[in-house]
Amino acid sequence: MKIVIVTGGSRGLGASAAIECARNGMGVVVTYNNNPDKAEEVVKTIAQSGGKAVALKLDVGNTSSFPAFRHAVATELETLWGRRDFDYLVNNAGYGLFNPIATVTEEQFDGLSNVHLKGPFFLTQILLPLMADGGQIINITSATTRVATAGVAPYASFKGGLEVLTRYMAKEFGGRGIRANSIAPGAIRTELGGGLNDEFEALLAGQTALGRVGEPEEIGGVVASLLSNENRWVNAQNIEVAGGYII
Repeated sequence: MKIVIVTGGSRGLGASAAIECARNGMGVVVTYNNNPDKAEEVVKTIAQSGGKAVALKLDVGNTSSFPAFRHAVATELETLWGRRDFDYLVNNAGYGLFNPIATVTEEQFDGLSNVHLKGPFFLTQILLPLMADGGQIINITSATTRVATAGVAPYASFKGGLEVLTRYMAKEFGGRGIRANSIAPGAIRTELGGGLNDEFEALLAGQTALGRVGEPEEIGGVVASLLSNENRWVNAQNIEVAGGYII
C-alpha cells in the first residue's frame, strides 16, 4: 500500500485530496493546525470506506515544530502500516489574505511566506529521508500566479515561488526516482479567504470557460490521479485545474 501525507487535510482541498487518495487505495496521513475535529471527520470518512488514515497536528508556518512532527510520522508509519517510510507528500496547507499591496503589513507578509513557501521547503527537507525512492511531491499552488488578481499579491508571489521550487525539487530528487509537480487550482468553492459570496462567485464563473467555479473534489481527483502509476512520466510540471479561467 502506498502512503501519502496531505498537509492541511482537515477541510477543503486537503480533505478532498485525502479522501480521493484513500479511494485509490492509499494509506493517508492528514495534518491539521486548528481543526482536530474536522481532521478526525476526514479520518472517519476514510475508515468508513475501508481505508486507513491518521490525523496529526502540524503548524506549517512554524518550522521549529517539524522535528517533532517527523517523529510522530515515523511512529504512525510503524504502528499503522508496519513501514519506516512513506511514498507521497502533498504540500497543501495554506490560507488566504485579501489586501492590496499598499496596505499589507510586514507581519501579514511574513505569515504568508512562512506557510506557503518556507514551510513547504523545510517540511519537504525534513521528511525527505522518510520518503521512499520512486515517490512524489505535489505542491498546491494557484491560478493567481498566472492571472494577476488585485488584493492577493503576497499570496500569489509565494505560490509562484513554490512553482519554481517544484521544478528544483524534480531536478534535485530525480536521482532517487522522486517526481515533483504542482497543481494550480482556479476558483474553488472552499473556505479559503472567507469563501465565496454570490456576487464574487458569479464574477469568477463568468470568467471561466465552463461557466462555474470548481468543487474541492475536482482538485482532489487530480491529486489522486497524478499520484497514480499511470502518470509516472509526468514530472516538473505545473498543472492548472481551473475549468478554463481567463483564457
